[in-house]
Amino acid sequence: MIFDRNEQKAVVALLGAGSMGTAIVRRIGAGKKILLGDISEKALTRVCDDFRHCGYDAETMQVNALEKESVEAFAQKAAQLGPVMYFIDTAGASPNQASPEHIIDLDMVGTGYAVDAFGEVMEEGGAGLIISSQAAYMYPIPNDIELQLVNTPTEKLKDVPFIQEVAMQDSGRAYMIAKRLNHLQAQRGAATSWCKRRARINTISPGVIVTPLAYDEFRAGGDGYQAMIDASSARRTGTSDEIAEAAAFLLGEHARFITGTDLLIDGGVIASIRTGEFRLWE
Repeated sequence: MIFDRNEQKAVVALLGAGSMGTAIVRRIGAGKKILLGDISEKALTRVCDDFRHCGYDAETMQVNALEKESVEAFAQKAAQLGPVMYFIDTAGASPNQASPEHIIDLDMVGTGYAVDAFGEVMEEGGAGLIISSQAAYMYPIPNDIELQLVNTPTEKLKDVPFIQEVAMQDSGRAYMIAKRLNHLQAQRGAATSWCKRRARINTISPGVIVTPLAYDEFRAGGDGYQAMIDASSARRTGTSDEIAEAAAFLLGEHARFITGTDLLIDGGVIASIRTGEFRLWE
């Protein structure tokens, strides 16, 4: 049976086939061509089968987000499928899953590769979204260093002394700085390559969101996460579906004047930290 006879459908490309990214694609992907990218063939098969069984038009490509050439090939594959109107990047590693160097390589440099690659293929009117983290707000970077970082090409980011001397010291610090860099990378893209293609790119910084992978973090640092939940005004964790609702807005027609910005969705954790109601480090 032919489920969809439409041709030249808008393409939705997702890098990182986890629960948050797939929730976003499920929210916006009906009637579109979906390209799923991940390093795990097993995850790709499982997620693609689920999409297809629910009536979505999806296919996969194995991608190593650490490798520039692999990410560029993924972007080119998306462009071959049709007009690339949506790009979502959720690829990343958490502090209790990886070394500082791996986090910097994947969450910072790898994200930069994706922003750069899709900045060459997005269609006019298209939109991108990078999933950052509330952790981006937890380690202030001096303004002069941020200006240096936002103007440094992706391939040279690891060579910046601040990254080598500060970010690489431990996984927690690497994660916070890498996620702040996601904001800067989106800003740079919004002002340069994405701007030239009349496309938009933004970031979302989720707080404590329950996903299958998040349980690794909860097991390793459960007391800290519980303290953040208890200090927030929401007094609960968030869900991937809540992130997907906000993502659908930022990727959609009602957000056409929004680019190069971040939306913090954390239930009030960062507000509690900034006002001193909650101390991240005692």
